[in-house]
Amino acid sequence: MAVLMFFGLALLSGCAKMTGETAGENIDDSTIHTKATAIVVKDPDAHYFKIDVTVTQGDVVLSGFVNSRGTEDRIVERIRAIKGVKSVKSLLKLEDRK
Repeated sequence: MAVLMFFGLALLSGCAKMTGETAGENIDDSTIHTKATAIVVKDPDAHYFKIDVTVTQGDVVLSGFVNSRGTEDRIVERIRAIKGVKSVKSLLKLEDRK
């Protein structure tokens, strides 16, 4: 019984060392996606536009349209501040107003 407990503890502590994070520190992509999408929806300018948020292993990609580069910069900066985000790539385009 003691041997099983020892191996179980060794296995659990090894997992934390493999990723460099404890279970409580590991932020998954769905959490980042939810927080990033909330930033877009709450933005006073961006919520009128279709902006897609994709998250893969902490890397965020934004695609869609914005009304200005200022709006884009503000959204990107706020998303970069989310815990667990490694990078933010913006593929946002300016809406063509004719």
